Parts: sequence; structure tokens; C-alpha cells
Amino acid sequence: MTDQIENNSKPILIFLLITLALSSIFYYLIIDAGTLSAGGGLYVLGLMWCPGISALITMRILKRSLKELGWKWGKTKYQLRSYFIPILYALVAYLIVWIVGWGKFYNGEFVTTIATSLGLTELDNNLVILVYVLIQGTVGFLTGAIFALGEEIGWRGFLVPELYKTEGFTKTSLISGFIWGIWHLPILLFADYNSGTPVWVAMICFMVLVISVSFIYTWFRMKSGSLWTAVILHASHNLYIQSIFTPLTEDTGNTAYFIDEFGIMLPIIVTGLAIYYWSKRKELNLV
Repeated sequence: MTDQIENNSKPILIFLLITLALSSIFYYLIIDAGTLSAGGGLYVLGLMWCPGISALITMRILKRSLKELGWKWGKTKYQLRSYFIPILYALVAYLIVWIVGWGKFYNGEFVTTIATSLGLTELDNNLVILVYVLIQGTVGFLTGAIFALGEEIGWRGFLVPELYKTEGFTKTSLISGFIWGIWHLPILLFADYNSGTPVWVAMICFMVLVISVSFIYTWFRMKSGSLWTAVILHASHNLYIQSIFTPLTEDTGNTAYFIDEFGIMLPIIVTGLAIYYWSKRKELNLV
């Protein structure tokens, strides 16, 4: 068992060192500019592809087949669930925020902006929102999947299955989630990857969210055998939170403390969902 752990730690160490080396380039570019929008979003795209490129390089170094990364599609039911699960937990979190009054639905200024950009100023605002969500949920999702694929080739294509060989479901979810969260911290601490809460609040909420959601990602990756479940989960999460629910929420004073990846509601809701998938770990039948 000790030999197995030692043999398994070498690929992971190689992958993490290459990821850090490549990511440092984009950390510098983003932090120097002070914003994720620098470079027209290309710096973020580059950063998100660092884990994926690192995984491909690692597989080459180890002379292992790229098929191990989980390119097969698997059962479509898992892909469909992967798309809708982020919508579910985001909707629950934001409905609570809107109902309690920590934020308001909807942000009239944002709706006016999208109505103008879409050429829909003649439509009722509710219809504008519906059209916007439909466009984002299809075309916007495909664009987001290109970004998400870069991360997921690394995190769930390589790292999660590699950890799973010796650590099982719980430790794999915790370790991969912790690494994934730490990887984001430079741009959270030193750039503008935040929705407006103090850095310490944003960091705690974000780390709890990322570690919790890793239980969901790990379950679907190992249950389906497909990397694409993680890509879809990731793209859907980013899309519905960052491009739909957050901008549609009007600030009522302290709204930033309750919404987005840096407020308290999503971590709470996702933690509950993580416990649910943790309870289903025996269904994996892999260890």
C-alpha cells in the first residue's frame, strides 16, 4: 500500500508543479492589470487552460494514454443532470435572498442594458429576461464550456481519478476541492475576483463553496466515467451564477454578503447537496 501511494504521488506532484508554473504567468498578467477583464478575457482563458495543458504534459511525461482522462461521453442522463444541478442550487439560494429581502429581483438597470444590447427595448422586461436566459443558457453555455474544459481536463480528468486510486471518495473530494480553491486565491486576494465582500469573507465563502461542490463533481466524474460531466457542471455553474442570477439581483444594501460565490447562501445550499452526494458514495462501487 505504501508503494502504491508513493507511485501515485509522483504523477500528482508533476501535475501540480507544472500547473503552478504555467498559472504563474497568468497570475502575474491578471494581478499586474488588477482585473480579470484585462486582455479582453484572454488572460482568464489562459489561466483556466493551465490545469488542462498541465495534465496533457504530465500524461506525455509518464507515457500514459490520454484516454485515461475520461473523454468518453457516458450516459446522457448524467450530462443532463450536470447541466441542471447548478441551476437548482443557484435558484434555491437566490430565491431565499429575494424572498427575505437580502437582494431584490430584478435589477432594472441590468435588464435595460441587456434589452438595448439585444435590440428588445419594445418588449416587456420579463420577456427580455426570458430571452436573455435562453440565449445565455445555450450559446453562452457553449462559450463557457470552452473555458471550463481547460480546467476540467486537469482537475477532474487527471487529478480526481489519480487521487481516487488511493484516497477514495471523501478524501479525493476534499483534497481536490482544497487544491482547486487554493489555485483561485491569487486572483481573489490580489485582483478583482470578488463580488464586493471583504477579502476574508470572500475567501471563506469561496473555499467552502468550492470544496463542497467538489463532492458533486467527483461523484459525477467517477459514476459516469466521463470528463464531460465536470465540464458541464462547471460551465453551467459559472453561467447561471455569474451571468444570470448575480447580475439580475439588485443590491439592497448588504446583498454582496449573501449572493454569488463570495456570499454565504451558495456555500450553505451547496454544502447540503454535497452531504447528499457523500451519502451516495457507495453507489460508485469503485473502491
